This record gives sequence, C-alpha cells and structure tokens, in this order.
Amino acid sequence: MKQWKYLPAFSRAAGVLLTGVLFAAVLTGCSENKNTEQRFAYPLATGSPEDTVTQIYAEKFAEEAGRLSGGRIKIQVYPNSVLGGDRELLESCYDGDIPFVVQNTAPQVNFIPDTAVFDIPCAFETLQEVRETVDEESFMELMRKSYREAGYELLGYSDQGFRVMSTNKAVENFADFKGQKIRTMENSYHIDFWKSLHANPAPMSYSEVYIGLQQHTIDAQENPYEVIVSNRLYEQQDYVVETNHLPHLISLIVSEEFYAELSKEDKDILTEAQRRAQEYSRNASDERIAEKIKVIEESGTKIISLDESVRKEMIDASQPVYGEIAEVVSEGVLDAYLK
Repeated sequence: MKQWKYLPAFSRAAGVLLTGVLFAAVLTGCSENKNTEQRFAYPLATGSPEDTVTQIYAEKFAEEAGRLSGGRIKIQVYPNSVLGGDRELLESCYDGDIPFVVQNTAPQVNFIPDTAVFDIPCAFETLQEVRETVDEESFMELMRKSYREAGYELLGYSDQGFRVMSTNKAVENFADFKGQKIRTMENSYHIDFWKSLHANPAPMSYSEVYIGLQQHTIDAQENPYEVIVSNRLYEQQDYVVETNHLPHLISLIVSEEFYAELSKEDKDILTEAQRRAQEYSRNASDERIAEKIKVIEESGTKIISLDESVRKEMIDASQPVYGEIAEVVSEGVLDAYLK
C-alpha cells in the first residue's frame, strides 16, 4: 500500500504538527494488502465549527466506518478549518494529503463545474424534494462521474436545510428586496441572483458579517437557520425572510487517489457508513432547524414566509442566472436535477 502523506500534510495545512493522530493499536490498512499496517487514523477535515450538522455528519460517518470495519478503518475528524479553509481542503484532498473532506458544495464550483447546478435559485419548494433529487441514483451517478473527473470520489450529500435571508427591512413584496446591501459568499451565481432581485450584493468574509451588521455596513445576509443562530446574527436583525432560495448541501468526498487503493469490501463499508451518517445528520438537521426557529422567535426577531406570488417573481427575475449555470453544467446533470 502507498505510504500516505497525512502527517506531513497536517503540518503544512495547519502550520503545526498535529499530535494525537497516532494511536497505540495497529490499524490494518484499507487496501488489498491485508498485511499492511496503519499506525494512524485517517484524517477527515471540515471548515465548519463543531456545533454544526457538518460535524454531526462527519462524526457519524467516522463512527460507522469504524464500527462496520470492526475497528480497521479509523477516522479522526478535524473541524474549524484546522487543516485549512475550503479551498485548501479541496486542494489537499486532490493531492491525496487528506483522504476525507466534508463541506458545503458552493466552494467546489471552481473545481467541479457541475456543482454549479446547486446554485440554481428557487429550484425546489420543499427540502424533501431536494433530498429525493440528490439521492436519485441516476443523478448521483452523474455527479460521481463529475467529481471523479476532477480527482475526487463523491460518497453522498447531507444538508442544513435551505438558505434564508436576515434583514432589518421587512420583505413582504418583491419590491422590498430593492437596494438592500446583502452579504453573500464570493460565488458569482449567488451575487448575480441577488442582483436579479435588485438587491445590492456585497461579497464579504464570513468573519466580518456580525460586525458588518452591527455597524450597518451591510443591511442583510443569507445563510441556513443553523448558521444564523450559532453565530447570533439574528441579534442584529429585525427579520428573517424565508426566501429558501438555495439548499445548503453538504458533501462527503474522498481523495480519488486514496479511494482507488481501497478494497471493494472497504469501499462498500464507506458507502454504507455514509448512508447511515446521511440519514442521521438529516434527521438532526430537521430537529435543529425547528430549535433555531424557536430561538429566533423568542428573541423578538420576526420570521416572514413569502407567498407564492413573490416566489414566482423571484423565479422569473432570476432566469438569467439559470442561463449562466446552464452554460457550464452538463446537460444530463441539469436535466436530472430539474426534472
């Protein structure tokens, strides 16, 4: 079995040598050569804090992989961008330095063009529709092919529900979006979506969002409920508007180089571990969203649900964004996602 580069990679990615990866018991390697010994846990990295669905998904996957393999497959989760931010994690996973990464799909667009399909605005009305679509085997196989061509193996998707808008101005009609300076991720499709609503999108580092709202350099922001509550953004906002414009999907990917050396038995174990972690984390997400909504409501921040006429205006206005995405996403992927 190839001698993996994980410990040196830790030092490069984190800037420090991460101890605690080695463990006393001998871990049998996950390759065809059953005599190969692994004396360290395989790292799984995320850019998210520990109290998130991302962490729940990652930890459950690691737990199930260990249990299903009888302890042969040992995985250690490193959250909080300890091993790098989203871009660094994708690069390290591609290079084979970090075998497992769990992250939102938005940063993957520049690496895996077909993931732009998840940036099509207002494509779904319910989270159940989203889950049924991404779990459909024909769609998953197309996405696995896209990830594979980019140097990754896709195991599956969980989610944190829909992204919603928080603001200090009540949004009850389409015209209410106009002029609002809203923080977005540095994703051109996200930016163009808000422009199509006549808002004023402002790409900004996430670490600057709370103080930006506090100092009124931005009027609004958009994120899943979990992020809005865990970072207390609702404290600086009078309203949360259920725009539900994008699903916040969380992917579990593996280094293609690492995955290729696994035995069929261990590939099957990882597949089943992902399935169980996916179900567990989705249930946890649904429960947590309900809890977060309660926290927001009890704080005095009002939650606004948009009626169908406003949503239709959002869909109509954002058709140019759909056109942009259709130009870069494979036709088969687009059709399978929007069927």
